[in-house]
Amino acid sequence: MTLRILFTGEGTSDDGLVPHIETVAAVGGTPVTVTAPDFGRLGSTHCHSVPEKLRVARRLGDDYDLIIIHRDADKFPAEDRRAEIAKAVAAEWPAHPHIAVVPVRMLEAWLLLDEMSIRQVAENPNGRMKLALPKGTAVEGIKDPKKLLKDTLAIASGYTGRRLDGFQKRFPHHRHKLLERLDPYGPVSDLPSWRAFMDDLEAALLAAR
Repeated sequence: MTLRILFTGEGTSDDGLVPHIETVAAVGGTPVTVTAPDFGRLGSTHCHSVPEKLRVARRLGDDYDLIIIHRDADKFPAEDRRAEIAKAVAAEWPAHPHIAVVPVRMLEAWLLLDEMSIRQVAENPNGRMKLALPKGTAVEGIKDPKKLLKDTLAIASGYTGRRLDGFQKRFPHHRHKLLERLDPYGPVSDLPSWRAFMDDLEAALLAAR
């Protein structure tokens, strides 16, 4: 039996998590198909909140065995986000199995632990610029990991002037590439928020069989 999974993120670049969901499922011997709707292309340009996305996804008429919802913690405790997601699912898709993916504070924190990937995505793999990246769980204490990631990519690129301006405009693309390249069993696995995601996913896949 192939499990059907619905994934929703805060934006389309979050779809880089989909390959990791598929990897974990494959390691556990569970065949899956993951659907990550582009709500903008579906005509739902004002579909931003979790309840709105669930409402539209359900209206499309597809059936799923599991819903996976990504929502950054931002300035709130992770448990508040989990409760928010649970409330949305209970209202829009009652009693449906789901898991919450809640990075602390933003998903970009997960991408700051792999210096080699950052240098490669920055189009300068042999660069020698000092990046001063955070180590281990310290990354979850950074107030604005998105800004730090963007600034770090700029430094690693070595670009200046117009080339740097053009490079920085492609940040959503670079972020997506870094997310796809993330090793789910690498340094990020030391972070409590990532371990919670992996543990919840493995448990949900097992329960949905």
